[in-house]
Amino acid sequence: MIIPIRCFSCGKVTGDLWEKFVKLIEEEGLSDGDALDQLGCKRYCCRRMVMTHVDLIEKLLKYTPDGRNYKKIQMQIRAQEESQTASQS
Repeated sequence: MIIPIRCFSCGKVTGDLWEKFVKLIEEEGLSDGDALDQLGCKRYCCRRMVMTHVDLIEKLLKYTPDGRNYKKIQMQIRAQEESQTASQS
């Protein structure tokens, strides 16, 4: 859910690396190892903390009442945009 603040093995702070790690992977297209090297994460225990983290919060939000309503609203907006695009063509 939430990335641990410190490495379980050595105690180094790793909580601030997750968002930077994801940005390097998604936006810049780096491999996992290269992204961790660029972030200065050298120890294999700390690398494990970042690489094996699973961000479940987005997946779990689908099952909350607000999350379901959000998805319905997004679908309605897309349908409206598609109908406007079709009527303009």
